[in-house]
Amino acid sequence: MTRKRLIIEMGMGVDQHGQEPTVAASRAVRNAIAHNALPGVWEVAGLSDPNQMIVEVQVAVPYPEQVRQEEVLAMLPFGRKSLTVQSGGMVVQGRAIPELNDKNDEMLIAVAAVTVFVETE
Repeated sequence: MTRKRLIIEMGMGVDQHGQEPTVAASRAVRNAIAHNALPGVWEVAGLSDPNQMIVEVQVAVPYPEQVRQEEVLAMLPFGRKSLTVQSGGMVVQGRAIPELNDKNDEMLIAVAAVTVFVETE
């Protein structure tokens, strides 16, 4: 079997309050897949089950070691999923609001690329 890329979607996510890199990363993945439909998975690639897709996610986010990977992958409804997290994204000076459980003034921005592969003979 040969893996072939079917689609790559990019997204951005922000955690304005709470300083949670997992939240920013999850939002970036959700943003990447929010406005797509993949009829080619069935009509072109001939898959019979959406879980036959291979979905590889790359996320760049501040404080990557704090990302709870299973929560980020939970944004994907289907597929054989994998996640690579790396340092990147951006930290922007915001405003801490105690009622929103802010730890500091940081806003975290993450970027994601979601690549869908199919296996062909």
